[in-house]
Amino acid sequence: MPENEVILEGIDLHKSFQTGAARLDVLKGVNLKVYRGEMVAVIGASGVGKSTLLHILGALDRPDKGNVNLNRTDMFSLDDRELAHLRNETIGFVFQFHHLLPEFTALENVIMPKLIAGGEMDDIKEKGESILAEVGLADRKDHRPGELSGGEQQRVAVARALINDPQILVADEPSGNLDKDNKENLHQLLTTLNRNRRQTIILATHNQELSQRATKVCRLKDGKAEVI
Repeated sequence: MPENEVILEGIDLHKSFQTGAARLDVLKGVNLKVYRGEMVAVIGASGVGKSTLLHILGALDRPDKGNVNLNRTDMFSLDDRELAHLRNETIGFVFQFHHLLPEFTALENVIMPKLIAGGEMDDIKEKGESILAEVGLADRKDHRPGELSGGEQQRVAVARALINDPQILVADEPSGNLDKDNKENLHQLLTTLNRNRRQTIILATHNQELSQRATKVCRLKDGKAEVI
């Protein structure tokens, strides 16, 4: 597929939250196009709605108004079951906290989404090992999360997000919980995935260094989005 193709488009996105008697309008008509192969950084002050926007673009939440088209399919015209299937098949998620299952090894955590999707165990394990090697953790595949550093745990989370070959990787403050060295390692990994795999990535970050590595920067302010 051509890389100048729009893979994901948010159109006139609105989202509000009720806080007691008051209503908080977070997104007030956000428009954003993401082209295949881009690495898009969403920036802005705390509380401006970066996570809200990513959750909507990743189909984890529905907007109050507006549409998100994935490969020209209006995701929110689908029912919840269809939407869950589309999301699981096409979008990988990485959050600030890795959310690994502590009783399972790195490899077992990585292949869990693939096991749910179904397939031959030998093939699934081989793919999981390959992706762990790609993120620099080939020698840590049998370690449980408690035996890994914070940076290693987050790289396992990235590998898990990649196991189903997602068209889009959505990362919400992926390095926000890491120290300086581990931040740099993770930033380099995301950049490498974007360049070498041509992996489309949408990420929210406060980190200026990470946003500077992106191919497009989108600033959220006052409920609107501006590409800068």
